Amino acid sequence: MKIKILEEKENPLFNRKEIKLEIEADVTPSHVEVEKLISEKFSTAPENIKINFIKGKFGIKKFLVITKIYKSKQDKDNTEIKTKKQREAEKKEAEDERKKLAEEKKKAEEEKVVAEETAKAEAEKSAEEKPEVPKEETKPEESKEEIKEEIKEEPKSEENKEEEKTE
Repeated sequence: MKIKILEEKENPLFNRKEIKLEIEADVTPSHVEVEKLISEKFSTAPENIKINFIKGKFGIKKFLVITKIYKSKQDKDNTEIKTKKQREAEKKEAEDERKKLAEEKKKAEEEKVVAEETAKAEAEKSAEEKPEVPKEETKPEESKEEIKEEIKEEPKSEENKEEEKTE
């Protein structure tokens, strides 16, 4: 395929180049083929290119291509009107991505539950293997009153006894 540039016009308002090309080929080139050729020729990404039409005449192997090359994909999305087919494709892609995220989240939750169950099973198994140690009985704490009574009832020291005798 041979490419001949008929007209190239810079449009700074929309951040794009408007190009008219003549392509010589045996068969009408597809949009994908033309995008690839233009992206190689002008060294841009194929998503920044909008092909308006590819027109050919009967019996002539030359095709007129009108295209626009944008500086960024965002400029293209803001300027160009999307067809119904493109909008539906974008919706479907967004929906598929949401489904994938939901599935990943579900798998992560299931793995977490499985991990918790295995940890519980291991804990129960280790608890069964270890013999239980009997717990020692603890004495209930004595109240303050009982302690006071014990202090009063304590035998008096020897000095106190001698003092009482002398009196």
